[in-house]
Amino acid sequence: MAVPATKEDLLAAIEKTFAQLEDDLDRVPIEATRNRVLEGHVKDTVMSPSDLVAYLVGWNQQVLTWHRRRDEELPDEFPAAGIKWNELGLLAQRYYAEHSEDSWHALRWQLRNAKKEIIALVERHSDAELYGSPWYGKWTMGRMISFNTASPYANARRRVRSWLRGVQSEVA
Repeated sequence: MAVPATKEDLLAAIEKTFAQLEDDLDRVPIEATRNRVLEGHVKDTVMSPSDLVAYLVGWNQQVLTWHRRRDEELPDEFPAAGIKWNELGLLAQRYYAEHSEDSWHALRWQLRNAKKEIIALVERHSDAELYGSPWYGKWTMGRMISFNTASPYANARRRVRSWLRGVQSEVA
């Protein structure tokens, strides 16, 4: 899928990649949701499907936090409070830990809810606001949203699909 360059493209990319991810997450056996079977976000680590969904929830909520802070005229905290861009592995581990007690169903609900809030956020902005000027550094608002929604959904989907193919071949 091409990099979104308009509001319409961004909404379509989020909806399409999210729907595809949801279909694959629906195929994850409930008994495997806490098994560490996926390549982690930190080199040489593994994570569970639940950790992967927690990561997506965390990033979606982070996008919403960036916008809430801007709306409240608070200072930016990129990528997150106490985290530098070269410490994204720590941020991933923070997200895993924050959601370590959440059930698979609760995580899935949180992800759907955060995605719904992001859609509402995008819908509140015009093409010019989303793509007309830099919002953070050289990146537009729309690109920052895409970086942290549609792109990670597609990446997560690749991880899950790869693992599910391996599980299915073991059963066959």
